[in-house]
Amino acid sequence: MSHNYSRAKGRTVVKYGMNQLEKRYADHLRTLQLAGEIHSFSFERHNLKLADRTYYKPDFEVMLPDGSIEFHEVKGFMMDDANVKIKVAAAQFPQYVFRLVRWDKWTGWKIKPYPPHKK
Repeated sequence: MSHNYSRAKGRTVVKYGMNQLEKRYADHLRTLQLAGEIHSFSFERHNLKLADRTYYKPDFEVMLPDGSIEFHEVKGFMMDDANVKIKVAAAQFPQYVFRLVRWDKWTGWKIKPYPPHKK
C-alpha cells in the first residue's frame, strides 16, 4: 500500500500539494491577481541553496506588476529550523523580499517582511 506522506523530524509531512492554510492563501493570491495587485504566483517553485546540503523551499513565489519577485512563507506556527532558514535566505538573497504570512482569525492575513526592512 502506497502513502502520500512521510515522516520527518517526528512529524508527518505531506509530500505533494498544499496544506489547508496554504490553500486559503493561494485563494487570497488569486483574488489579488484578479484585482491586478500581483501579476502571478506559483507554489514551491524554487529550492534555494543556503549551504551544503541545506535548502529552503519558500511556499509561494509572487511576481508583482513591476516584475519584482517576493517569496511568501505561510505558517500556522514557526519552528526553529524554519525561522533560521528564512532569516538566512533573506540575508543571502537580498534582491528578493521575503514575507512571513500568518492567519489571524480576528484580522485576517498578517503579512510582514522577514526580516523587517523597508520594502
